Amino acid sequence: MKILVTGGAGYIGSHTCVELLESQHDVVVVDNFSNSSPKAVERVEALTNKKITCYEVDICDVELAQVFEEHQFDAVIHFAGLKAVGESTKEPLSYYQHNVQGSLNLLRMMKKHGVKTLIFSSSATVYGQAKIVPIDETSQLQPQSPYGQTKLMVEQMCKDLSAAQDDFTAVMLRYFNPVGAHQSGMIGENPTGIPNNLLPFISQVAVGTHPELRVFGNDYNTVDGTGVRDYIHVVDLAQGHVKALEALHQSNQFTTLNLGSGKGYSVLEVVDAFSKLNDVKVPTIFVPRRQGDVEICYAACDKANQLLDWETKLSLSDMVIDTWRWQTNNPQGY
Repeated sequence: MKILVTGGAGYIGSHTCVELLESQHDVVVVDNFSNSSPKAVERVEALTNKKITCYEVDICDVELAQVFEEHQFDAVIHFAGLKAVGESTKEPLSYYQHNVQGSLNLLRMMKKHGVKTLIFSSSATVYGQAKIVPIDETSQLQPQSPYGQTKLMVEQMCKDLSAAQDDFTAVMLRYFNPVGAHQSGMIGENPTGIPNNLLPFISQVAVGTHPELRVFGNDYNTVDGTGVRDYIHVVDLAQGHVKALEALHQSNQFTTLNLGSGKGYSVLEVVDAFSKLNDVKVPTIFVPRRQGDVEICYAACDKANQLLDWETKLSLSDMVIDTWRWQTNNPQGY
């Protein structure tokens, strides 16, 4: 199939392009490179020895129409958007513009050009502070940030379009915490500024970019007092996208699926694994809990296991080793 990947130069997008190309699909990327690098696309080409057609295009802009006019796509995998929870609370209008308006523009282009399958990069943030774990797809939807709200709004648009257009397939993939990097060390997470996520911050502390890791709260009712989260290796996650595409293409339905490991690890368990397996020191200090942080959060992934014949294969050890390999190979990122 020929697949349009929006945000294909980003962290999850670039890893998914590798898996698509290795599964013999053709890939076209659009990305505005606001929080990604063209070098990621070049490295995907080098890894797979295959060519990617890449456009520097913002999905909010009219130039997106030209991409659809030049190609006949079988499906779209949609990653493009802003993704920092904290930033979204300070710049909500920017998030609604890029994530919601951009997705609306993309859906209109798909409808106009007869592209009837969408795989959407949603997020576990749509669940907010779930009261019951593991979290399954029937859990209450109560996002706590503008970022989470934008993901839920795009899900609703897709759901409504699927109801109105009975030959439209929309698969909403709700990720938990993507971590790790490609085993080659050639592509990985490349945050701008101070990382928002745990593992990139740990690796930047280990490499000396930051003096210490601040751990928010050590008085939770968990194994060691620190918050517990579900971490999924980005390669497992990327393979989940390919499985979703191949299993549900032209299924003419709206589907929501959790993608996670189904296990929870505490902050200190992740730090300890990183430190021991990579033989590096990660100085930590404890600071007060952040408002809105939950104690324990992990996924029930039975639905994805059954519908897609998919399950995670890579362990916490793989996550921390691959993260450090990427960091040491690319101390300044791309």
